[in-house]
Order: sequence, then structure tokens, then C-alpha cells
Amino acid sequence: MAILIVADHDNHTLQAATFSVLTAASEIAKHISDTELHLLIIGNECQSVIAMAQGITGLSKILVADHQIHQYPLAENIAPLIFSLVQEQGHCNDENREFDKVEYSHIITSAGTTGKDYQPRVAALLDVAQISDIISVESADTFKRPIYAGKAIATVQSSDAIKVLTVRSSAFTAASLTTELLAIESQVPVAALAAQADSGKSAFIKAELTQSSRPELTTAKIVISGGRGMQNTDNFELLYTLADQLHAAVGASRAAVDAGFVANDLQIGQTGKIVAPDLYIAVGISGAIQHIAGIAGSKVIVAINNDPDAPIFDVADYCLVADLFEVLPELTAVLKVKG
Repeated sequence: MAILIVADHDNHTLQAATFSVLTAASEIAKHISDTELHLLIIGNECQSVIAMAQGITGLSKILVADHQIHQYPLAENIAPLIFSLVQEQGHCNDENREFDKVEYSHIITSAGTTGKDYQPRVAALLDVAQISDIISVESADTFKRPIYAGKAIATVQSSDAIKVLTVRSSAFTAASLTTELLAIESQVPVAALAAQADSGKSAFIKAELTQSSRPELTTAKIVISGGRGMQNTDNFELLYTLADQLHAAVGASRAAVDAGFVANDLQIGQTGKIVAPDLYIAVGISGAIQHIAGIAGSKVIVAINNDPDAPIFDVADYCLVADLFEVLPELTAVLKVKG
């Protein structure tokens, strides 16, 4: 019996979300006797990712599908690969390229944009239900997940033979990674999977990536977000300056994104990114329920808004009713002096 974890990576490094998924998988494994954790890496020329994965505590095996068709994470190619692997109930042995019988009880990955794309397809191919965005493991077949934009938590039990799950990475602490050089005999064994044909159903055209020296939004310890109250794109410079002082990531509410103030990849909330920083600062954000769902895991929430009745104040730990255009420059100046 084994749990199959599908890794998030960019062909160079493992994404932080994968380490949280590993923690969730470990919690599931505690409820199953004699189970193993297998990590599936799907990519192209991803040797550095494999080397990094070999330092993860608790893994029994690493399965690698390294082929040109997987250079970009196309769900139409990933889902059939996972399905064929689970359908065979095994994995390829490097030496003789035969399948050792391994029964997978769970297929698990992060609830990011890529995982949300291929996991439903995997579930459909297996004719099982998918359980999305789990935040807690109750047993091997029972999980908790938020519903109604986080206003309620549902406890879901699955009777399917194979559980297909996505994990809200902010709800689980990251698994440990060994940074020391490992002896060959202590490294996690790697098994290469045979290449599969391109499905031909989709093709990668281009990627438009936002370059930033600031921390990544979903893993940052401090996040500063702006809402409709910022009024325009130029005013977001106030947040960028403050973020640089605090070494923070910058986000935005959906209203700010829809208004064109910032790019879509900065959106936080139910339809954007889920964050759980040590400190979340909401500036000019009213606090729609969809936004609150995306920041509920934050340890400390600070809200700055000139409306004393703004819903954001209901969830904030510290509330400041003031004009953001006066507060932000003052706060930046104070931090500059103390820095």
C-alpha cells in the first residue's frame, strides 16, 4: 500500500506547496498500516528537482516521468500518465523496466492552479470523487475542507477505493528537507517511468510571468494587500515601497484586480491565491467574504480603512480607521528611520 504524491515544480526546484502536501500525506499514512510515500515528478530535464527530492524525510520512492512532452504541465498529458500508473497499480523498475505491484490508496497534490486542472481529470478516469482543498486529515478516508467561502467547514468521508485529493498548502506545515549531502545508500531510490505519447489535445503557447524580487505571495511571512481604496495603479507604489521596507509580498483584492490596478497573479481570495502569513496587512480592502476566505489562516491581520463599518474589521486583530494615503507614507518613513 502506498500514497502517491504529485510534485509541484518548475523543472528546477520543488515548490514549497509540495512540502506541505507531504505533511498531509504523512498524516494520512499514520492511519494506514505498512504504507509508503511515493513522490511522482513529471517534467523535463528536472534532475535538480530529483536531487532535491532525495533529501526529503519520509519518502520511500521517487517516480520520475522525464520527457519533453512534460516540459510544461499540461493536464491533458499529466492525467493519463497518473491514471496509467495507478491502473497498473505499480511503478517501473529501472533495471528491468517491469512493474512491481504497488496498490495506491491516495493520489494527492496541492490545490494550486495546476493540481486543480489535472486532479479532476484523474478522478474522472478512475471513476471516483475528488475531495478538494482539504485542510485537515481526520482518518485515511475522512477529511475536512472549507465550504461557503470558508464560513463553514465540511467533514467529508469517502468510500472510494482510491482517494483523489487536493491540499490547501497553507493549512499544513512544510515537511523537512535534508540539506546535507547524503550517502548513495541513504538516498531515496528513483524509478524512471516509460515515456507516453502526447495526447495532442492541448499545446503550450507562451507564459507571461511577473518578475519580482519580493517573496512569493503564497509563502511570504508578511503580505501587504491593497483594495479598491487604492484608487488607481500608481497608488500601489505606496504598497510596494512599504513592502520593500518589510521584505513583504504584495497582493490585492479581486476588486483591485478587476479594476485593472494590478495583475491577476496578485489576487488573494477564494478565486485567487490562499495565503497564511505571520502578518497580513489589508489596506483599503472592505473585506468581502471571498477575500476573507483567502486570508483566514493568517496569524495576525491588520486592517487600514477609512470606513469604521468595513467588514474587514470583524476579522482583523488590529484595526486602524484612517486615510490610507496619510498612514502609508508615515509608516514607511518610520520604518525607514528604524531600519
